[in-house]
Amino acid sequence: MDLKLPKLGEGADSGVVVNVFVKEGDTVAKDQAVIELENEKAVASIPATEGGVVSRIYVKAGDKITVGQRILTLGGGAVATAPVAAKPTAKPAAQSSAPETEPDAESSPEELVDAELSTPVAAPVASPSLRRTARDFGIDLGKIRGSGPGRRVEISDVRAYIQRLEKAAAKGKSAPATSGPSAPARPPAEQIDFSKWGPVTKKSVTPLRQVIARRMLENWNAIPHVTQFDEADFTKLNELRKSYAAAYEAKGAKLTLTPLVLKAVAATLKKHPIFNSSLDEVANEVVLKEYIHLGIAVDTEAGLMVPVIRDVDLKSVLELAKELGVLAQKARDRKIAAEELRGGTFTISNQGAIGGAHFTPIINKPEVAILGLGRGALQPVVRDGTVEVRMMTPLGLSYDHRVIDGGSAARFMVDLVAALQDFSEDPVKI
Repeated sequence: MDLKLPKLGEGADSGVVVNVFVKEGDTVAKDQAVIELENEKAVASIPATEGGVVSRIYVKAGDKITVGQRILTLGGGAVATAPVAAKPTAKPAAQSSAPETEPDAESSPEELVDAELSTPVAAPVASPSLRRTARDFGIDLGKIRGSGPGRRVEISDVRAYIQRLEKAAAKGKSAPATSGPSAPARPPAEQIDFSKWGPVTKKSVTPLRQVIARRMLENWNAIPHVTQFDEADFTKLNELRKSYAAAYEAKGAKLTLTPLVLKAVAATLKKHPIFNSSLDEVANEVVLKEYIHLGIAVDTEAGLMVPVIRDVDLKSVLELAKELGVLAQKARDRKIAAEELRGGTFTISNQGAIGGAHFTPIINKPEVAILGLGRGALQPVVRDGTVEVRMMTPLGLSYDHRVIDGGSAARFMVDLVAALQDFSEDPVKI
């Protein structure tokens, strides 16, 4: 039998192979991990659905594979070729009709694209995840002929359609279905031989870094960013942390400033719900969320990851401290699940432990705001006519100017600074 890549979750249909745990001739048991797959910044093991002897492996580390693609073939002991040959059914024949006719068609790629664009389907049948992916990339599924049952549009149909558009574009013809009317033309990438001026070292860009780079570029290009700066007096917060650090450690939690900041941010978001929203560009609506799930940027050796802590407003500081420690460690170990990286409503990036002052964090789409914290420093501050030494922490709030105005951002920051400086001791008590 063939072991194929199963469904990975809502909106996830591909991943990059990180490790292959078996080789041809190995005997595997049901539910034994055969490969490790990276998807949406998470790494997960893919188990065998049945036991048997590995007769052939179709993937290797670094390969990008999609749902339904063969990973390996299992036999009963000898090389099993019969299951592969005895596979044809009505469904695969229907699925292969659209993509396989494209390379051998007598029509040019331009004519193929024109023919497909000129015959839109009124109401295409497709899965919710495929519809969302198509919407994100500006693809009209009504212009794609489905090859699945009931002319259902499959991922293979979309892939074949994009390939035809790319071929048409390569011959000088535009592809209006994949680019918006205001999309700027990007200059082609130029490869420079830096070794002409001295010794260099090259290393491949990891799949995780590619995901980070793609998303940062998409977020920066799609959202008009504005950053509001301020400073907050963390003197009281730091004293609370020191006072309760030992008690929290006895409970198996490390009390840092971050759980306290989480509670202050959650309280401020309740006062300013527009910062806890998302912009639905399809429906032209602002979606105000009645839950507060905060993403926490975690610096790992592999790159930036943002696990999400759910229902922050409903949890105690002790619960937040424990959960934060677990999620941060899972992120550093690359053992965090994809679902633990999704569903955030607002993100916090705290660089205080590293250093640096103000910075402009990039919004984590589809959120509309992100808070950046720099390293606190002792500074002379005038309080009630006298100069005092206080622990001042720089803050930077980046927001989506399509949804939030400058006045709203200033009011949010004023309330957040007050929540941080006047933090009550009651939530910290165990």
